[in-house]
Amino acid sequence: MKESDVILAPLSQVDEELKYRPAIVLREMPIPYQDILVCGVSTNLRQYVRGFDDIISPTDVDFILSSLHSESLIRLSFLAVIPRRLVRGTIGSISEERHKRLLRRLVVYPL
Repeated sequence: MKESDVILAPLSQVDEELKYRPAIVLREMPIPYQDILVCGVSTNLRQYVRGFDDIISPTDVDFILSSLHSESLIRLSFLAVIPRRLVRGTIGSISEERHKRLLRRLVVYPL
């Protein structure tokens, strides 16, 4: 597992139940923890935060590599730190360009 991978990770839902959902690995946390910072992925495009979240579509060059099934929202507005041992596996990846764009947005988003 590496940064920019699409993984299956336990993410807290609105009802506070944990459910395994697709997520993007944004950063690996420092040793000794080595947990991962992820953002959730959703097909619910209504949750889109303009200028912050990112939509990945079947027409995007990295869509096939992501192994997502339909147009999806990469939700920087839905972050979590996950222990590596809870990740069920890697299903795909996003492009290095998209990964860098997500990190840039996370850092420079206006308050």
